[in-house]
Amino acid sequence: GEALEVNREVNCVTDFIHGCEDQLQKLKKQKEKGLLYGIPISIKDHINCKGHISSGGMVKFLGHLKEEDSVVVQVLKHQGGIPFVKTNIPQTMINYDCSNLIFGQMLNPLNLQKSPGGSSGGEGALIAGGGSILGIGSDVAGSICLPSSFCGLCGLKPTGNRISPPGCSDSPFVLAVTAMLGPMARDVDSLALCMKALLCQEMFQLDPTVPPIPFDEEVRLRGTPM
Repeated sequence: GEALEVNREVNCVTDFIHGCEDQLQKLKKQKEKGLLYGIPISIKDHINCKGHISSGGMVKFLGHLKEEDSVVVQVLKHQGGIPFVKTNIPQTMINYDCSNLIFGQMLNPLNLQKSPGGSSGGEGALIAGGGSILGIGSDVAGSICLPSSFCGLCGLKPTGNRISPPGCSDSPFVLAVTAMLGPMARDVDSLALCMKALLCQEMFQLDPTVPPIPFDEEVRLRGTPM
């Protein structure tokens, strides 16, 4: 409900992920709950979710329903997370503003005269507006950092190949810089929890190209200011 309210104001959601209520009912019956048990998670448009499009803001991808979840979505579900909406992006995603000809212009919930930034602008707007507490964005050259900054949030672009790549809409670009998925939230603890959940055996098995290095709690705590 909150996500729909925020969306009416800032135009940040492109789709509601069907089956998320059924997924929650199944999770309740499982003994192993997972690190993200019951947490609703928003997913950037171009990250594949079974039965949904990954438009990249481009009309040519509108008819292509994806046949399976990307690895990151599978792992989020394995850890008890509930992917529940897909979020808006700029056309082609190589843009620091956030608009496209399919879903239109997004606004910044902190100031409706401003942009939420891009390309993970739908994530930034939804989380800052209170419609999501954790989201997955992606970043090549600021696509997590900029919306996080514009919307007053925390975001993380992990090291290249630390998380399985998007499994997303075919990019029209050949990128010299590794595109990375990463979490966006209102605080650093949420980013750390999401990374800890993603860097698990399930991901390393689903994508053997990812180095099987688990989350290091000690490194994180050493970085805490006194």
